[in-house]
Amino acid sequence: MSTLIRDLAAATPEMLDLFADAALLKSALRFEAELASAEAAEGLMTTRAAGLIAEACAVDFDIATLAREAAHAGTLAIPLVKYLRARVGERDSEAARMVHLGATSQDVADTALMLQAKSAAAILTRDLAQIAAALEELATRHASLAVLGRTLLQGAVPITFGLRAAQWLLAIDRAAARLARECEDALALQFGGAAGSLESLGPRGPAVAARLACLLGLAAPPAAWHARRDGIAGLGTALGIVTGSIAKIARDISLMAQTELGEAHEPLEAGRGGSSAMPHKRNQTGCQIAVSASLRAPGLVATLIATLPQEFERGLGGWQAEGPVLAELFTLAQGASAAMIPVLKGLDVDANAMARNLAAAGVQGATEQAATLARLILKSRKGS
Repeated sequence: MSTLIRDLAAATPEMLDLFADAALLKSALRFEAELASAEAAEGLMTTRAAGLIAEACAVDFDIATLAREAAHAGTLAIPLVKYLRARVGERDSEAARMVHLGATSQDVADTALMLQAKSAAAILTRDLAQIAAALEELATRHASLAVLGRTLLQGAVPITFGLRAAQWLLAIDRAAARLARECEDALALQFGGAAGSLESLGPRGPAVAARLACLLGLAAPPAAWHARRDGIAGLGTALGIVTGSIAKIARDISLMAQTELGEAHEPLEAGRGGSSAMPHKRNQTGCQIAVSASLRAPGLVATLIATLPQEFERGLGGWQAEGPVLAELFTLAQGASAAMIPVLKGLDVDANAMARNLAAAGVQGATEQAATLARLILKSRKGS
């Protein structure tokens, strides 16, 4: 199966591009350029040397060659630094020795990943805000619309569709807030040198780290986190919860769209949701994407939890497993959100079907309390 056929069914080009080779290389080169700038500011190299390093980082690389050499070396930093030193050395041999000063391979890998994750989190946060806005509109518009409440997949008592949408909204709000908290903790500079102590930079090491974090727009941790991976595990868990919270909405809508219920459907769109064998069908394709993502996410989250016990000051195999897993979690979460935004904005709500199903179930009861609760949820959200 082609990568595009597989990937575009679950993710957006925007997010896939953020974790593509070119983006990874750009982030790694940004680390090297800003490291030189921070070290020049602290007197560890000349301004000219830092400028030459920055210029070398701005020149295109052959990604295919880098990829092959990185696979052979075991890390991208080894061939990357080799080529950077060669480029700088063509103009100044002393400046060439300043490339990658005080850093180690994992510093490049982890910081590049955090730069990618920061951009990815901004995209996902934007999408979650759109989902929340669509849900708020649904909950407001349908606050009093009676629908059969269902427990254990059986008819229970009447509620309102507005309350159901308000409950979806609460879950999205909480998932987005959790993601923001975990990003605040996880999106941090990685800079510790050989064994996390910055020993090769001497007393200027902490100042260089602080400057570098500021230049890159990342948090400045109290020390390198080479073997402390709780930040990445927490971020991955938050992404799993985001995906599951979106999929909860998708699951409910897909159940409401069943032929026997017909209470809500995804908006009609030419060429989407049809069947190759049964032209009468109206498949819920956006919901399908979100539910599928939620089935893939838990195993990925478990992988990040499993990598927590990493050996001594830098582990073998653990942190190397995290990058592609975190990238996939971001692509799945944002793919699910992107799929559900148009679903929720254009959701086809059938009030007649809801009334018919209430009558068929023989369920009676007032819905004023459910409507009031929906409005209270919306009011409390505005107040917060």
